[in-house]
Amino acid sequence: MPVRTSAPLPPEDPVPHLSRRSLLLSAAVAAGAGPLTAVARAADRTPKVLVIGLDGALLSRIKDADAPHLKALMAAGLTAPSSIYADPLAPTLSGPGWSTIITGVWPDKHNVKDNAFTGARFTRYPDFLTRAETAKPALSTYAVASWAPLTDTVFSAKVDTRVSTPSAEYDTGTTSRAVARLRDGDPDAVFVHLDNIDHAGHTYGAASPQYLDALHGADAQVGQIVAAVRARPAYAAEDWLIMVTADHGHTDAGGHGGSTLQERQTFLIATGSALAPGSVRYDVKMPDVAASALAHLGIPLDPGWGLDGRPVQQPVPDDFDALRGSLATRVDETGIPAALAGFIHTPPPGWSVDNSAMGGGGVTEWRGWSFTTDEFWTQAQRDQNRESNIRARGVFAVADGDEWADKPYTGTFDSTLVSPAYPVTGGGTAVLTYTTYYRHESPQKGEVLVSYDGGTPVSVRTYTADVPSRTETVTLQVPAGATSARVRFRYTGGDNWYWVIDGVRIGTA
Repeated sequence: MPVRTSAPLPPEDPVPHLSRRSLLLSAAVAAGAGPLTAVARAADRTPKVLVIGLDGALLSRIKDADAPHLKALMAAGLTAPSSIYADPLAPTLSGPGWSTIITGVWPDKHNVKDNAFTGARFTRYPDFLTRAETAKPALSTYAVASWAPLTDTVFSAKVDTRVSTPSAEYDTGTTSRAVARLRDGDPDAVFVHLDNIDHAGHTYGAASPQYLDALHGADAQVGQIVAAVRARPAYAAEDWLIMVTADHGHTDAGGHGGSTLQERQTFLIATGSALAPGSVRYDVKMPDVAASALAHLGIPLDPGWGLDGRPVQQPVPDDFDALRGSLATRVDETGIPAALAGFIHTPPPGWSVDNSAMGGGGVTEWRGWSFTTDEFWTQAQRDQNRESNIRARGVFAVADGDEWADKPYTGTFDSTLVSPAYPVTGGGTAVLTYTTYYRHESPQKGEVLVSYDGGTPVSVRTYTADVPSRTETVTLQVPAGATSARVRFRYTGGDNWYWVIDGVRIGTA
């Protein structure tokens, strides 16, 4: 097991002996400057990236553990709990998980479904260090891992240095090698993988004291690595984005690969000049690590790369996410934890739901379009592919005829989600984009309709077959003289499946 002691972080960090109140006060003072001010201060510094992967780590258990260095990073920057897929997209294993983090795309693109990496598409979707080397060959890139497949297989030979730590050295050797490179070299982008938390999870379970001990040991090693960054002679002239993440979670009894929410848990802890101290966000996903690293290094994200990630430094406002503070706990559902707030029928300002044709009865949570979260919705019923809703973020809209029909009902499921009026230019073209995920069973139907200036809605897309999670783009021909467009998403059916909508926008072509 890793040792239980570590050197303290340099003085500029929140140190472990400070009280929680002192840490919060320090974070509040730092936050007062605002992220834009921080970005301006960092503009003349050299951007550098450090990604630390903690295999099998659960954010909830980090909060329970004696983990002063990770908690200091949380106080100094962003904490973003998140969740991943499950079968049939991919099991919650390390191969798919790390491939998603490192490439910036989900398993339906990189095609890693196991720990053998059979059929991997790393040539089409390379790791972020390879993308950095391709865009800026002068950058110095370094990857070191306790689990050899990452540095042997996922990271390509284009990376300047790849080190698969000998098994006898394990995380101790990985840490010492990372510290030495940060101390003695001049790397621009570094990836470090530590494995012992996952080992403890398999052997003892995530609910065990041994798992907490492993988190404590990894925390000490994170402290050593971050201290090596902060002790660099050129540190004052460098702008470091530090990200800590995990590939999957663990069950209390031990193990992963299944579809429970605990196995699907991951997170991002990040500090950097554009991230507010003590901030918490729920719109961050695993592929964002690669996208954030590339953006920080000043590498434009080419749409042709097909990345699923987006930089955490550049949040994208979404109307549905504003509902998070209003979400309610379960009413009729029984499999969802009683204390978990995760659904609401009231739409955000400007939106409406037309339930004039909606049947009666059924499960309250899903009577017509609802606004919910992955954590809440997937626990309504596991293993019905809800876990494959990978591209919706934060709070999203769902019409779920299958769950609605789990209590006696009358009529059919017929509900329409109506957007605000978006400005358009008459006689030109506009582009409607939205994230969707649609699972079909006849006679169910999903229909997208657009109306202009309050006129008759016209169908622009219809769903009558399964559609995987993806972003849809619909080009609209705007009638002459029109100044506004409104979108309607109408779901009709009965005891069938579901439709997810998120990230709706209308912009110029």
